Amino acid sequence: MADHPTAVISNGFIRATIYLPDADRGFYRSTRFDWSGMIGDLESGGHEFYGPWFTKSQDGVRDFIYRDADIVAGAESSALGPAEEFPAPQGFVSAPAGGTFVKIGVGLLRKPDDADYSAFARYELVDAGRWAVETAGDSVTFVHELNDPSSDYGYVYRKTIRLISGQSELVIAHRLQNTGRLPIETTQYNHNFLTSGGTSTGAAFRIVLPFAIQTSHPPDSGLAAIDGNVISYARPLVDRERVSFPIEGFSASAADHDVRVENTQTGAGVRIRSDRPLVRAYLWSIRSVISFEPFVDVTTQPDATTEWTSTYTYYTGR
Repeated sequence: MADHPTAVISNGFIRATIYLPDADRGFYRSTRFDWSGMIGDLESGGHEFYGPWFTKSQDGVRDFIYRDADIVAGAESSALGPAEEFPAPQGFVSAPAGGTFVKIGVGLLRKPDDADYSAFARYELVDAGRWAVETAGDSVTFVHELNDPSSDYGYVYRKTIRLISGQSELVIAHRLQNTGRLPIETTQYNHNFLTSGGTSTGAAFRIVLPFAIQTSHPPDSGLAAIDGNVISYARPLVDRERVSFPIEGFSASAADHDVRVENTQTGAGVRIRSDRPLVRAYLWSIRSVISFEPFVDVTTQPDATTEWTSTYTYYTGR
């Protein structure tokens, strides 16, 4: 981590290392994920919750591949911890080949041809916008400003990661101000790369939600099962096995945006909540990582502002 700009925050219950955006030396400099707030490691109660889920990173790899014992991630997917993305690029469809479009939290990108947008493609960064970072002992605030007169898109995006005093709790507060002439129409989600101290994904883990889980693509029963509001693993995932499926059955209430991912043997887990309702949810897991991905709608009209907050509670007791 010494090669990349970082900030370390602590409140006596949590110690976290947060990567800072930097076009030259930043840990993450690709065009998929929001550059701000990626957490390299987080320790609470003697347990490490985040860390690398891949063993190598390589340009040109689409998403990730397996190579012998290695998991090799492409540059676009080489993200850690709570990694956020605004998956819908603004102005991509209307831009001509060679024109520009906007990816919130990344910058102004070049559309190379008439191919469809892909999160796993590397796009030329035309303008990284202006980043400002303010650090304190228990918080980091990022502000990203971007204005593209050629496409009529512009925004001021503010994100604060703050540790709650006296608690093993982390809050991510977002504020998106639309300064352009066109609506910003997108969702935002967190990939939540939970590595849980390097423990392999297996029967000790479960995912608990506040509603009866439904899905259009049930998991392989030999790997995982859904029982009411609980997802459990049948055995350790090995080699190229994965448990990955869309999660349905939630209501339009923010109360259903509440998930626990926990290890029943060690008692370590994380609870993730939000003040905005789910519009989509997905579970993706391989042998090295469990990712519960909650999506929220952050569509913002011109001259309007959208705010939303995510709360992470970490626990280690049985």
